[in-house]
Amino acid sequence: MKSLKKAHKSLKVENLVGKKLILLLAIACFSTYSWSQVGTSYGIKAGLNYNGNGDYFDAINATVENPDKNIGYHIGVFGKLGNSLYFRPELVYTSTKSDYNSGNFDMKKLDVPLLVGIKVIGPISVFGGPALQYILDSDFEGASIDGIKNDFSVGLNFGAAINFNKFAIDVRYERGLSNNEASFLGNNGVNINDKLDTRPSQLILSLSIAL
Repeated sequence: MKSLKKAHKSLKVENLVGKKLILLLAIACFSTYSWSQVGTSYGIKAGLNYNGNGDYFDAINATVENPDKNIGYHIGVFGKLGNSLYFRPELVYTSTKSDYNSGNFDMKKLDVPLLVGIKVIGPISVFGGPALQYILDSDFEGASIDGIKNDFSVGLNFGAAINFNKFAIDVRYERGLSNNEASFLGNNGVNINDKLDTRPSQLILSLSIAL
């Protein structure tokens, strides 16, 4: 009888120890998972832009010219907070070019995308968010630009990315949310009422490297 009680007591102790070990393992796993969800990284990025700005309005001939898209480029830096669900702000210098019948329009700008992303399967994630834009310089071939209505504007970015450890490739679409017109001057310096919508519409291919 004593040996039976002793065995029963020993079994209780073993069960208690086992439960504590399971609890500790669960806590450890949960802590590891939680830590993996909140990570930070930063790095550099660069790539190509397939760009076309908005329509060109020729007031003299009462015609509208649609742009032919052209290749531009961008280079910048990024930060990233989180893993499965993450926030990614970027600061990017962008050079774009659009071809019109009347000439070529070149634009240099600073972009600040503020993106929220989520992993969907394996290394693939999707993201989206607003993109702040500040125009640094603009030039239209064969014409003088009187000015752009707003140097600062807001657009929208959304796309998908594939992550390979410290490297990532993403493809996104950017679109300006509102018209942002540029005015032109004639040879005599008088405004000729021609307008160009500088709002971007572009596909962007980027390579990111975490440092």
